[in-house]
Amino acid sequence: MKRTLVVGVDGSPESRAAAEWAAREAVRRDLHVHLIHAWLWQPLALPVVQDRDAEARRAQEILQETEAELLHRHPQLSLSTDVVADLPVPALLRAAKDAQMLVLGTRGHGALAGFLLGSSGQQLIAAAECPVVSIRARHGMAGPGADEGEVVVGQQGGVEESADVLRFAFETAAARTAPLRAVRAWSLPPVYGYSPGSLWIADQVGGLEPFEKAALEQALEPWRTKYPEVDVVTHVELGSAGHVLLSAASDAGLLVVGRQIRESALGARIGSVAHAVLHHSACPVAVVPHH
Repeated sequence: MKRTLVVGVDGSPESRAAAEWAAREAVRRDLHVHLIHAWLWQPLALPVVQDRDAEARRAQEILQETEAELLHRHPQLSLSTDVVADLPVPALLRAAKDAQMLVLGTRGHGALAGFLLGSSGQQLIAAAECPVVSIRARHGMAGPGADEGEVVVGQQGGVEESADVLRFAFETAAARTAPLRAVRAWSLPPVYGYSPGSLWIADQVGGLEPFEKAALEQALEPWRTKYPEVDVVTHVELGSAGHVLLSAASDAGLLVVGRQIRESALGARIGSVAHAVLHHSACPVAVVPHH
């Protein structure tokens, strides 16, 4: 059975864009696309006319229309569809449990305000066991140049901590024959804010920036070896990770960030870096869970 890429479809322009983006990615990676429309009959406690049969037919039509559009543009695509009688979040989490990735459409407010990430999108990104890709309507354009631009990946922590994130980024860059920009943002320890002399001492032993560059190179080494065809550029910068990544990915085809899996009394969390780039990135964003 082919590896699967799951897409949530609801008939909106954003979900159709997500389906189109997923189709292109699936063809490149030889993946199967599974379109999911979650529809649960819930009579409203309001004085409005509801037609259950008509709504059920519309649910099927949404999938059929999306399927026809995708197969028209990608006749070689392996594709299946399913209407699931459940709410969107649990339905998509179940469907994506063993998937290679989950793709979601996200509404946007424009270049300045960025994404409008709804509560369902946040829940899915925070809880999914696979990478989740967030797509705006304009990111789903078909044809030449649709996915042009380098793949930008944010690297944090050590070799093991960033392995899943880098694996996804290198796989994507290799499939697209695109260059990869690996970004590591760093900040000064609090003590340096009050002790300029400590900075001078650190510089004498190599400095903090060389340390960060070495850490990035160490994390990249196994993936450079595995994917020698991928042209890699490194970028190490002092500053907030969110701001550094957004600046580096201004002309990117895809931005890849990690989400550390943590147990919390408040439930699953996206993380501050992923939250920032999801709301303000100019390109599609992939959030990869890791331990």
